Amino acid sequence: HVMRTKRSQTIVMATPADVWDIKNMEIDGDLPAGYEDIPNRPLSGRRAGIVLHPTSLPGNYGCGEIGPEAFKFIDWLDEARMQIWQVLPLVPPGRPIPGREAYWSPYSGEDANAGNTLLISLESLVEMGLLEASDLPEPCNTNPDTTDWQYVTAVKEPLLYKAAEKLLEGGCPLKAEYQAWVADEHVAAWLEPAALFATLCARADLHGKNWWEWPADLRDMEPAAVAEARKQSKVEIEKYEALQFLFNKQWSAVKAYANEKGIQLLGDMPIYVGGQSADVWANRDLFTLKSDGSATAVAGVPPDAFSDDGQLWGNPLYDWQAHEAENFAWWTRRMRRSLDLYDETRIDHFRGLAGYWAVPGTSTSAKVGSWKVGPGVKLFEALEKNLGGEVPIIAEDLGVITPDVNALREEIGAPGMLVLQFAWEGGATNVHLPHNHYVQSIVYPGTHDNDTTVGWYEAANNDAKKHFRQYTGMTDESEVSWFMMRLGMQSVSQTCIICMQDVLSLDGSARFNSPGVADGNWKWRMGPKTLGEMDEETGKLRGLVRIFDRMPVKYRDDVN
Repeated sequence: HVMRTKRSQTIVMATPADVWDIKNMEIDGDLPAGYEDIPNRPLSGRRAGIVLHPTSLPGNYGCGEIGPEAFKFIDWLDEARMQIWQVLPLVPPGRPIPGREAYWSPYSGEDANAGNTLLISLESLVEMGLLEASDLPEPCNTNPDTTDWQYVTAVKEPLLYKAAEKLLEGGCPLKAEYQAWVADEHVAAWLEPAALFATLCARADLHGKNWWEWPADLRDMEPAAVAEARKQSKVEIEKYEALQFLFNKQWSAVKAYANEKGIQLLGDMPIYVGGQSADVWANRDLFTLKSDGSATAVAGVPPDAFSDDGQLWGNPLYDWQAHEAENFAWWTRRMRRSLDLYDETRIDHFRGLAGYWAVPGTSTSAKVGSWKVGPGVKLFEALEKNLGGEVPIIAEDLGVITPDVNALREEIGAPGMLVLQFAWEGGATNVHLPHNHYVQSIVYPGTHDNDTTVGWYEAANNDAKKHFRQYTGMTDESEVSWFMMRLGMQSVSQTCIICMQDVLSLDGSARFNSPGVADGNWKWRMGPKTLGEMDEETGKLRGLVRIFDRMPVKYRDDVN
């Protein structure tokens, strides 16, 4: 029969009752002719994928782009028989400015719906007629394994603005398409405040200031002040919107190509948005703020086995009663945008939708706070109704998870997460050990927040290493990444997703993010020749996919 759970892939299972209604037959009665003919086993829906943020793609201009290299990567995913490409938030990353060092994190974005225009492909802009080939800078491959954000902004942004100006010219063939896009009501709902906010943040007298430190009329979005700001910054606002259009156009092409290949894009949605964002500035009544715009309560997690002080994130908390009163319209806009960008969305810190930790806005420690009730299933019921169908999400349910979080995840039918690097301490009942996995889940050797598998093993204590060797039968420690990937592939978890660094068996120097550490993150990149020199890794991945029944439908008869 077919078992369909809400917001999850269909799982097809064969049982005798699919052929003969035995339960309604008389005991000792004759079974019909053909009873012994066993039907072909239906497809299981098992799949595998790769985590690689687009900034980590190869490229000539300091960071990965969503141009030719992205299409080459999709071709490689298809060759390796992967069905998922997971990316981190595609938002404009937080930039280091005096007094607020954000270090380019995609989790500290200035807007939850806008795209990171530094990902726009310069070569594709030439193909679109918005730049000349002579405009392209000399390739910068002095350190091709690392993103050089300073170089990227210095070299690319002037060219991006040049392309935006070309787009806005009267004779540009793309202008009508651009005008239709910005006029779309769903786009305008987030684009207009995002463009104005970004323009104001860049204004000389406001640069480096939080919006709640702005003059009161702008801080409070008084209509006259907003109208005047729009008038004064009309050119800058149009350029911002033009670049967002170009990002959207290029990413849409990437998504369409991936989908044609049978590859799903899995995006990432941080549960909270940054306080210094258009999301909060333009929607103050939906957040727990004082009259001056500062937060009355902020997000974090309390002390636990992983942190004596807990974690103080500082994001303003939602006023969930206000969200419910507007039928979760703000969340609907956010999820609609996510569905435009991705096929599925992982909600980071999913547990905060069941119960969340509220820290007083003036506190300097997450030790001080209290648990509050989240929106729960009401949010997801509203999203389904408002968006007219299933909302495919993944629940990031790592850390200390209480029964109400599991109950919410199960009620909405969302897959949870399992991480193999967490499996090797705590004994045989550790939920991350493969024999304790469950079908409706996604298993990772490690996520983007973990060390690479090689780095993890090198730093692991002797007991964890011994447990890993005994469990896997590993004798050659140089193969630790592949033993870990094999565990993930053979898990009953319906989906296995692997960080690209593990496919390449890289050590801890290739780690993408170290939570709680400000410096050195978000920089790792694939080398310029990597995709062309991976025949061995590609074949091994394809073999694991075949052995453990994770083959895409179109390749189900593939024996290679």
